[in-house]
Amino acid sequence: MNLHPARAIAGHQLADHSVDRRMILLSCMAPVVGTGGAFGAWLLLKSIAIATNAFWFGRLSAQETEISDSTVGLAIVMIPVIGSLIIGVMARFGSEKIRGHGIPEAIETILFGDSRLSLKVAVLKPVSAAISIGSGGPFGAEGPIIMTGGAIGSLFAQCFRLSAAERKTLLVAGAAAGMTAIFGTPMAAILLAVEILLFEWKPRSFVPVVVSVLVAAAWRPELIGDGPMFPATWPLPGSGWTVAAAAGIGVVVGLQAALLSSLLYRIEDLFHRLPVHWMWWPAIGAVVVGVCGLIDSRVLGAGYSNIQSLVDGTMVVRAAIILLVVKAAVWLVALGSGTSGGVLAPLLILGGATGYIAGFWLPGPAGFWAMIGMAGIMSGAMRAPITGALFAAELTGRFDALPAVIAASGLAYAVSVLCMRRSILTEKIARRGRHILQEYTVDPLDSQQARELMTPEPATLPADMTVEAALRFFTEKAVHRSYPVVDADGRLVGLASRSDALRWKIGAFDEEVTLAETLSDASQTVAYPETPCGAIADLIVETGVARVPIVDPETHKVVGILSRQDLLKARRAQRTSETRRTRFGR
Repeated sequence: MNLHPARAIAGHQLADHSVDRRMILLSCMAPVVGTGGAFGAWLLLKSIAIATNAFWFGRLSAQETEISDSTVGLAIVMIPVIGSLIIGVMARFGSEKIRGHGIPEAIETILFGDSRLSLKVAVLKPVSAAISIGSGGPFGAEGPIIMTGGAIGSLFAQCFRLSAAERKTLLVAGAAAGMTAIFGTPMAAILLAVEILLFEWKPRSFVPVVVSVLVAAAWRPELIGDGPMFPATWPLPGSGWTVAAAAGIGVVVGLQAALLSSLLYRIEDLFHRLPVHWMWWPAIGAVVVGVCGLIDSRVLGAGYSNIQSLVDGTMVVRAAIILLVVKAAVWLVALGSGTSGGVLAPLLILGGATGYIAGFWLPGPAGFWAMIGMAGIMSGAMRAPITGALFAAELTGRFDALPAVIAASGLAYAVSVLCMRRSILTEKIARRGRHILQEYTVDPLDSQQARELMTPEPATLPADMTVEAALRFFTEKAVHRSYPVVDADGRLVGLASRSDALRWKIGAFDEEVTLAETLSDASQTVAYPETPCGAIADLIVETGVARVPIVDPETHKVVGILSRQDLLKARRAQRTSETRRTRFGR
């Protein structure tokens, strides 16, 4: 008997993880991607500094500077408009993918674009982001570097014969490396990859991402700097109610995240109603940015100095309130207009300002509560609670505040998922007609084996049955589309189906030929009782066979049969376990 090659897969050894030597190959490629992501981050920061100096100080310099130190007078209204006009032209005649904050575009490429990003995007995205932020756009560098680092990983992957899943791994590795280089947060970058970008947690993807992030972290001191980005030196609050208060802040910023997301897409809808081409929208939104810059110039640009002031506790309450209101306005309008920029830095400022203001009525330093607000709003807006908690701790270097940070992140996440159907990231993708489920569960087919779902002792046909008798059987008595054919000892010979009967009927055949003689050269797919049902589902997809015989691995006797309908039982059992509610042993 000739068995289908897939039989080796059906009888594979059971293991906790699906992993092979390809993980080693991807891990060897990851250092190149990590290096590319680190240098991409360095180049982006330098480009932002050059653009800032050019737009606001009229000089060619790569030294970091603050827009609030400039003295341009009423030109503060026009500079953001000029930068946004340049971005509109780049998006119109370059690539529309440079619009927006980068992370939704990366997710869409991963899930629906075979993880293929173009060289054009890799070049234009950081350039457009540098122009946007440098001309006063109220954004951070994290979204653009995630897109840019991802493009570096994707382009490198496309140089080799890799699967879409393997390209995804290197794309995400580049994105995580870029985030690590910008913020110095390797743990948060790895968790961001797991919670938002990978849509899986497998050794094949996790290990290369870790390697890439570590390489980027090693490059960071040489390229950008060492230590926490926003170091905090205050003492922790001594009150026993600190964790409870942090949870309360989490609820507040969770609601804030939901409100900001709703307002953002309402504003985006208003721009879509404008009777002008979308190329002009960023410039229209930039008018609001410039006018608000007259009110408080600190709302322009990335605003990392604002975050440091909040963490240090040196900002007065009135200034924090103005920053909260005006920064929210300029960020929502600018991002809703479709310009290029990130969401993370503005969210940190808005959540940090909320926590900071509340901190004046809570025990302990106001900077501590700013940190709590930053962790909470990131968790609520991006639906990444573990990332949000670790990100805040790494940014400030205050891992001793993790209990309170986790409380804020967890509650903000809970409020967000209850109030919003989608996150600020996935809503944009949903508006393009795509649906994303951000819940990781174990496939019920992979947690059950064939013996649990198969039909035992199935109806079979004897190997010595003639073709003529088999044809009559399929014409008059058959209930199923196919039947295992077994010899006198119950061992599998083959599978006879209605398709075979049709072939016999329209073709010439010897009436005395037996099924054993007819099927002896036919390939056959089989599985064993311990084979995971997920592997059998893969066999059915690959071979088109609707019913797979289950045989004893030693005797090859047929002990059951598993159909496509049987596989649906696993799905039904999972639904029952989630919806059926009982008490005690009932």
